[in-house]
Amino acid sequence: MRRIAISIQYDGTSYCGWQRQIHRKTVQGVIEQAIAELDPQRPIKLIAAGRTDAGVHAAAQVAHFDISGPIPVNRWASALNGNLPSSIRVLEAVERPDKWHACHAAKYRRYRYTIYNGLRPNVFLAPLSWHRYKFPLDDALMTRALEGIVGFHDFRAFQRSGSRRAHSFTTVQDVQIQRHGDVLEIEIQASGFLYGMVRLLVGQLVAIGEKRLSLELFDHRWRNGLRSEVKEAAPARGLCFLRAGYEETMFSKAAWFDCFPKHYLNE
Repeated sequence: MRRIAISIQYDGTSYCGWQRQIHRKTVQGVIEQAIAELDPQRPIKLIAAGRTDAGVHAAAQVAHFDISGPIPVNRWASALNGNLPSSIRVLEAVERPDKWHACHAAKYRRYRYTIYNGLRPNVFLAPLSWHRYKFPLDDALMTRALEGIVGFHDFRAFQRSGSRRAHSFTTVQDVQIQRHGDVLEIEIQASGFLYGMVRLLVGQLVAIGEKRLSLELFDHRWRNGLRSEVKEAAPARGLCFLRAGYEETMFSKAAWFDCFPKHYLNE
């Protein structure tokens, strides 16, 4: 048996999330089927660094599977891509030790949320961003709101119901907001994320940027775990799983570090 790790890019628009579901099309289910078609000797289980919700994209998701067939590791990416729909691409494949685990070995996960703040609609940006056009977003105010969340905290205010986590604590390692013309990119890196955390947080940040929510009330809500007051979640289409980080670099930079296009709007 060999353990193969793959870096995966996908457009999540037409998928019911990452995790395999009965009678529903998911990213995990489609890739597992593609692997089974190449090596049908045993059931395939694909383990990912992080599970994405329905409609959420990934620039460089990391996952692993165990296989016993003869396909060389350097052929797995092209072989899988020949069996996958165009909305899913395997960027690279590498062999890992048998105890290595795509989820447990990850030191961080990083997400980017993209907001299009232009007045006019843009059909090219629509599938990958949240269009907020009524008010110019105050990104400086939004950045100030994020200053206190770095570190180990209880983020239950940003956890959707249905989570199986035993607790709502996690460590946020980095947060950034950058504006490129009418595009705002919100990046959040953490040791792990709660169910729905980024989309609920972004919903609050947009309310701050549009001057509908004060910094003081935002701080009060999340520090006191007032989930009932955090009602607006950003839509899934603007969210992208950028990458997962490990102790050692496994993939080439082109297949891991930043595979989601930046500055894709003329400024």
